[in-house]
Amino acid sequence: MKNLEKKKSKIKRKKRKEKEKERGIEKKRLFHSFFSLFDKNSISKQDFDKLKQFDFFPKSFLVDIQNKVIQDNQKENQQMKIEIENKEKEIEEKWKKEVENKEKENQQMKIEIENKEKEIEEKWKKEVENKEKEIEKMKPVFDQYQMEIELRKNFPQFSETEIVKDIEYVKKLQEWINDNDFFSKMKKGFSAKRDGFNSQNWHKAVDGKGKTLVIIKTKQNFIFGGFTQVGFKSGNTGYINDSNAFIFSLRNDKGDRIPAKFTIKEPQYAIYSSLSYGPWFGYGSDFELNSNLQPGYSNFGYSYNLPNGITYQSNEAQSYLAGSYKSWVVDEVESYFI
Repeated sequence: MKNLEKKKSKIKRKKRKEKEKERGIEKKRLFHSFFSLFDKNSISKQDFDKLKQFDFFPKSFLVDIQNKVIQDNQKENQQMKIEIENKEKEIEEKWKKEVENKEKENQQMKIEIENKEKEIEEKWKKEVENKEKEIEKMKPVFDQYQMEIELRKNFPQFSETEIVKDIEYVKKLQEWINDNDFFSKMKKGFSAKRDGFNSQNWHKAVDGKGKTLVIIKTKQNFIFGGFTQVGFKSGNTGYINDSNAFIFSLRNDKGDRIPAKFTIKEPQYAIYSSLSYGPWFGYGSDFELNSNLQPGYSNFGYSYNLPNGITYQSNEAQSYLAGSYKSWVVDEVESYFI
């Protein structure tokens, strides 16, 4: 009896299971039919991950959903890739622009630095040039100062000269006079600036002194003069013979003329002594100063030998010593004797 009931109960359970299985199959069929109505494109990856754990989904649906998710991922990846590329391009363009701007700034700064360097260099160069000009201006003064020191040291007889400040001129006079006793002992006995531009004052100083050196400087900076062994006499004695007399030119800025000595050729007209005139050398005369010791007159070449190539009474001869034939202005007259 009991076995029969068990058997019946077993059959009932089996039938229930079969009915449940049939109902499950029918539900699954109905669900599949119903699920086909869903928009697969609207399912997200997160939803798909939740749904695929249920085994009642059709495989084709899951495959479609999976493909759709893969496509979406690919699209997202592609979009992300595009965004990354765009961002990289944006960053690159921004960086490039910043680099260009920085290069422009650097270039501008370089130009400004170069301009500043040029400005500093030009300013420095100008200052150096100005200093060099100042030094150049001071050089003649310094050279003259050095020369005067040497002149006073080696030739004290010219320590008070207003005319012969070039030691080379002094050496030439020493060579031409060729009388060391006279040259070493002589001193300035007359100065027109000191004693007055007056022929009588000049005669008071030099007459009867014997060997006499006369040096004249014009306003035009010509320096010349004469030397006599005999010297000037007192009173109006006229022409005086002196075979050792000579005249000279120390400074003549015309052409390339250098200091030169001119010997006597007419000794009887070596010098002329008259209270109405100052220094007078040669007949005619080769050079002379009037009672005021100026203006001067020069007709160089009658009594004294002219330089080679220059003829007597030519313009070159008459202007050789003082720059002009007559009316040249005297700046200073100095006379030296023992």
